[in-house]
Amino acid sequence: MKAVICEAFGGPEVLALRELPDPPPPGPGEVQVRIEARGVQYVDVLMLAGKYQFRPEPPFIPGSEGAGEVVAVGPRVTGFKPGDRVMSRHRLGGFAQLGNAKAEDCDLIPSAMNLEEAAVFRNVYHTAYHALLQRGRLKAGDWVLIHGAAGGIGLPAIQIAKLYGAKVIATASTEEKRAVCLEEGADHAIDYQAGFRDKVMELTGGRGVDIVYDPVNGPAFEESLRCLAWGGRILILGFLGGAPALARTNYLLIKGIEAIGVRIGGLSEAHPEIAAANIKTLVELAGQGKLKPRIWRRFPLEAAADAIKALIDRKVIGKAVLVG
Repeated sequence: MKAVICEAFGGPEVLALRELPDPPPPGPGEVQVRIEARGVQYVDVLMLAGKYQFRPEPPFIPGSEGAGEVVAVGPRVTGFKPGDRVMSRHRLGGFAQLGNAKAEDCDLIPSAMNLEEAAVFRNVYHTAYHALLQRGRLKAGDWVLIHGAAGGIGLPAIQIAKLYGAKVIATASTEEKRAVCLEEGADHAIDYQAGFRDKVMELTGGRGVDIVYDPVNGPAFEESLRCLAWGGRILILGFLGGAPALARTNYLLIKGIEAIGVRIGGLSEAHPEIAAANIKTLVELAGQGKLKPRIWRRFPLEAAADAIKALIDRKVIGKAVLVG
């Protein structure tokens, strides 16, 4: 099989396409998938640099999400058979043409979705769903401020927030990105680079937002706290803006604010039954056409380095996909 290998820690330049032996047959509880499409995530950037909390030593095959066809099932697997179209989650190995995954990390693809959409669906939509509905306790009528809204976990958050009746203010860095946010359903889209609190307070009639969905963090974190209404929640999903910020705890105290961490892998480990129910709901919604990933660009597998570079350069709107 062909696979993209990380040969040393670094940037996109450390990736190389290689011919490798096929993986072994799937073990108990595993499914082997002929992977035809793969999502590219910021976690891949961190893993290549050796900066992710899970730190495999090179050489390794990156990639944690994909979609394709089941070619074999291991012992004790029910619900899947060769020929099924599935979306799959992998700890490593997604940037390959064949991969083994736990059966519980696979889901049948609804007929309304193509393989490329399915490849990028599971992780980001589950993150947004868990963050907003379970950690953020979103309810109809809430105001939600979504940072990095044109990115891989931003656009799903817009779709889910609107589906459940929220009013959405999206932040993004360019006119093109803000236009996409509005296309995806955001009520307002603003430029965060010149400061955003005054505009947020104006749009909410001076009240502030109920939830800040924040995969960016960094220098804008304090301004985000100042956008919250009394009893608001700030959801911390990552640190795309640089080093983690230190919370001004006086803001939390005075306005009754909750700062809430969100890590979808932690939910899957601690409460697999909740994670499974979430995915089932999301796949049903996708099958009904209510959730739909936005594919920015398709790259051939051998151009994985170009896809990673586009992500680092913040050119990607929605998701980039590796095919082949």
